Amino acid sequence: MNLPVLSKDGKDTGRVATLADSVFGIEPNQHVVYLDVKHYLANQRQGTHKAKQRAEIARSTKKIVRQKGSGGARHGSTKSPIFVGGGRVFGPVPRDYDFKLNKKIKVLARKSVLSSRASENNVSIIENFTFEAPKTKSYLSFLNALSLAGTKTLFIIGDYDSNVYLSARNIPKTKVLSVDEVSTYDLINADKVLISEGALSKIETILN
Repeated sequence: MNLPVLSKDGKDTGRVATLADSVFGIEPNQHVVYLDVKHYLANQRQGTHKAKQRAEIARSTKKIVRQKGSGGARHGSTKSPIFVGGGRVFGPVPRDYDFKLNKKIKVLARKSVLSSRASENNVSIIENFTFEAPKTKSYLSFLNALSLAGTKTLFIIGDYDSNVYLSARNIPKTKVLSVDEVSTYDLINADKVLISEGALSKIETILN
């Protein structure tokens, strides 16, 4: 697949970028994408939830009513889960939600989403550029030139550029990431994927 290389002003530079079919032209595997997104979201959880069980409640252990003759049920402690303020049965405990996912599955998932976005014409190649200083107005002008203002966009750059990153940080629905930071979730969460020329070769090298 060939795509025109656009300048940061949204104009055609006259150059053409060739997208590797092995990365941008495969048959998407939806189940693999689901697994990788599930893995990413699981890793976002802190897992610090905790509820006290009856053994951890600070209350008297005195038997509250005699064993027989009260006419009611037998009770031994107010720590019991049936009382207000008692322990919780099978409550949440701190845990790690991470699970193992093979590297090949992660690679296939990213290739699947890139192929899907490319087939929908939602991938654009941008020439390498930077800003003289971090200014939100500069990045807004860049988005307006591409008619993408208000659209969920992901801009993938080859190497971390603080001026570009800081210029986009305060704009809703916009994300700037280097190639090493991009996840399947980031790709699938964006309506339009912008890739710099420098990032394109790196993506194809990493995912091939």
